[in-house]
Order: sequence, then structure tokens, then C-alpha cells
Amino acid sequence: MKRLLKRATNIIQLMMGATATASILYGCYSSSRKPEHQMPPPSLPVISVSTASATAFHEFPASLEGRVNVEIRPQVEGYLEKIYVDEGAYVTAGQLLFKIDPRVYNQQLNNAKSNLRAAEANMERAKVEVDRLTPLVENNVISEVQVKTAKATYDATKATVEQSRAMVGNAQINVGYTYIKAPVSGYIGRIPFKMGSLVGKGEDQPLTTLSQVNEMYAYFSMSEPDFIDFKNRYEGNTLEEKIKHVPPVQLVLPNDSVYAQNGKIELVEGQFDKTVGAINFRASFPNPSRTLRTGNTGKLRLPQMFTAVLIVPQEATFEIQDKIFVYTVADSNKIVTKPITVSGRTSNYYYVSSGVNAGERIVLSSQSTLLMGGLRDGMPITPQMISTDSLLRAKPL
Repeated sequence: MKRLLKRATNIIQLMMGATATASILYGCYSSSRKPEHQMPPPSLPVISVSTASATAFHEFPASLEGRVNVEIRPQVEGYLEKIYVDEGAYVTAGQLLFKIDPRVYNQQLNNAKSNLRAAEANMERAKVEVDRLTPLVENNVISEVQVKTAKATYDATKATVEQSRAMVGNAQINVGYTYIKAPVSGYIGRIPFKMGSLVGKGEDQPLTTLSQVNEMYAYFSMSEPDFIDFKNRYEGNTLEEKIKHVPPVQLVLPNDSVYAQNGKIELVEGQFDKTVGAINFRASFPNPSRTLRTGNTGKLRLPQMFTAVLIVPQEATFEIQDKIFVYTVADSNKIVTKPITVSGRTSNYYYVSSGVNAGERIVLSSQSTLLMGGLRDGMPITPQMISTDSLLRAKPL
């Protein structure tokens, strides 16, 4: 009996110790917990959307050609006897460029001249015969048939003379073709043939290409949507009238420098290319220093004037699936995400046609806020207003 009482006493003591330990642990846990504090709204730079007079540029890849590009090809076959110019040289109209061995054509000319002299002799003999028979017919010595026969012979020899003269003319032309001269002034291109090469009409390659580069043509193309915007942008009832109202265009060279001379759009093709869905344009640029050459490439820059357009800094925007968005600041300084429609751009700004209004507040540092985890619609912020003038001074249009 005493043993049972002792065991029960030990169990009660263990239970009391466990309860005390639990109380101590709970007290420690309760004292270590602190009340949660709500994070303050993030402080972000904000600007008001404003309007400005600006010029936007639309760029199109362009290829350049001289106003006159002439492929110099031989008109007769023969060995290239002499090359009088070098690649890249500037030549004037009428200057001798190449000479083809003329001996064969000189012999053909001599042969044609001999045939002509023989034909002229036959014609003279036939004329003498007609002159001899005519008075005999008048005196009824011979019949009129003999005179008619003599006159027919004379007419035949006269035709032979004319044919022989034509042969001489052709032979002279062929001899002239052996001396190849520049049809216009310009620069000589590559010369793939060397002296002694056999050349002729059947060659795929020309002897060279002559480019007149005092004025350059820039060829570029527009897609159908760009072409529709182009037509709607300028005044005029016809496309020709609209082209007259297009302001001067610029040429951006491959090193991103702008060519010193402005150009003018002059021509548009009559139809779209169905394979690429584009229509071709041509602009002309003066090239007084002849620094531009045929084969150069670049970008044609077509300006668009805005008298009052909404400007939005590019750093205040972000893109999702090819759409551009901004974070606007609504009532109670809460965020509202809005898409914008861009009608033009500079290196620092977008020109906006819809999506936001003048005076509307937008978060300036959208890219940095995206890196921090982004903003959400309805999320409050503490706006730090920045004046548009100070931003334009730091990052001009």
C-alpha cells in the first residue's frame, strides 16, 4: 500500500513539472513576439504629362544609286587591246575607255568599200547604156523595149549601190564600236576584264559600270500601313500633290551620322509588290562633294511635324507583348496601369497619340520599379513630383 502511494505521488510531481515548463515556454514565446507594422508606401518620382512642339522621324532602310548608272558593254566581238582608264577613275563624257582589236572590222570596211566602188562602176556603165540607146529609139533605129531593159538594168545597179553604201556604213559603225567611249561623265566601277580578254555581246558581265554621282537616288519601301499613314499625313487630292507637301528628308549613314545635304521625295511606284507587301519610293540627294557612291546603304529619315503632342519619357514606360504601358497615379495616389499609343519617338521620349491626357501624373522610373518587383493596380505610393522643364533640360527632345 505504501508503495502504491509513493508511485502516485511521483506521477503527480512529474505532471506539475511539465505544466510549469509549458507555462514558462509559452511566456517566453509570448514575450518574443512583436506587433507587426505596415510598410509605408514607396516614394517614387512622378511627372505630369505635357505637350510640346516636336518633330518625329520615321526611318526606312535605303539603298543608294547614282542618277545615271550605265553598264558599258561591247557591241562587237574581239580581243581587248587597250584599257585607257583605271577602276574608280573619274571620266568625262566622250573620253576613250577601251579599245577592241579593230583589224577584222577594218578589213570588213575595206571589203564593203570595194563592193561599193564595183557597184558604182556597174551603175555608171548601165547609165551609159541608157544614154546610148535613148536617141536610137527616138530615131526609130531600135525598139523601145531595149531602152526599157537598159533602164531596168540601171535601176538594179543603182539599188546595188545603195545597198553597198549601207554595208559600208555598217562596217564603219563596227569599226567605231571597237573604240568604246564614256556616254556620260562619272566614276568607273570594277573592270573584270584584262587586256587580251575576248569580249563580246554575249558576256554576262559588262566591261565596267559608269556612275554619275553628282546627284544620288535613295530607294526605300513602305509597308501598306505606313503608306496609308503617309497619304493621310499630307495635304492634296492626289498622291503627286501630297508628295509636294512632304518636307525635306534626311539620310542617316551606316555610322549613324546624318548626311549634310537634305533630300526630296520625288517618285513612288504605281503598285505594291505582292511578295513583300510594300511599295517603293525614291528620294534624291545632291552630292556636290561626290562622297556618296552607288551601292552605299543607309536609312532614310522622314520627318513628321507636331505642333502640340503629348510627350512621355521612355524611362517611364514598359513593354508587355509588344504593347507599351505607363503607371499613372490616380486618386489617393494609387497606381493605375494604362497602355499608350505611340505616334513617334526620339532617343529619350515617346510621342503619344492616346492612352494618357495632358496633366495626368505618371511614374517616371517604371524600369527601376519593375526591377524592385513592380507596381500593382491599386497600390499606393508617395509621389515625388519632378517638373517637366527640369527633365527636358536634363534630357532634351
